[in-house]
Amino acid sequence: MEAPLLEVKDVTKSYFENGKEFKVLDLIRFELAERDFVCVVGPSGCGKSTLLRIIVGLEPPTSGQVLFEGSPIRADNPQVAMVFQSFALFPWLTVTQNVELGLEAQGISPEDRHGRARKFIDAVGLTGFENAFPRELSGGMKQRVGLARALAIEPLLLCMDEPFSSLDPLTAQNLRDEILQLWANPDLPPKAVLMVTHSIEEAVYLADRVIVLSSRPGHMVAELEIDLPRPRNRKEPEFYGWIDEIYSLIV
Repeated sequence: MEAPLLEVKDVTKSYFENGKEFKVLDLIRFELAERDFVCVVGPSGCGKSTLLRIIVGLEPPTSGQVLFEGSPIRADNPQVAMVFQSFALFPWLTVTQNVELGLEAQGISPEDRHGRARKFIDAVGLTGFENAFPRELSGGMKQRVGLARALAIEPLLLCMDEPFSSLDPLTAQNLRDEILQLWANPDLPPKAVLMVTHSIEEAVYLADRVIVLSSRPGHMVAELEIDLPRPRNRKEPEFYGWIDEIYSLIV
């Protein structure tokens, strides 16, 4: 069998204050392989975003470990990229300059940076806005810049923390479909996607597998394989059946 791309092995996270332990996550364990699209859902405050920060190496677990391609995860791993809910763009930089940030940190030459930035600006539908500043963009366009920046480093694993929650419904749906197109294209990154979302419908629409967390401390209630054909139709009874099943596990 092919080795997993990502291994989350009994990850627990606690915070300590005045001698008291506040456990956020408890013994989270799952794997991702290439071509996986996995969503993590659960009630507010169950530790979903904390789990994602641990997985990308921005925060250490209290116990357990995260392995990427068999080695402990590092925050500077260029094969793992993150898309944040809050866009996280630098307002004084243009679209192109924001997209090139990760490439510049890797020491890639200016010519190669410009070429790769143009490629992914086009891939997310922002051609013509290369020299625009974030203040000149809509919310959806800002999130496209964040997505292009993450894809420009050509990661194997793309992690996303509720990337569509602040967008209007139409823009959010368009971006969901674009993410699926990018993920399905073997010539473009990423090879696998891990996404945190509050929306059960969004998880069923996007994911091959859905990991359901309990209320705090978050532990795995279920790991469900969504066996619906793509493209998925929200109006089908099977689609709503999956939503109902996941909802019943959370509440």
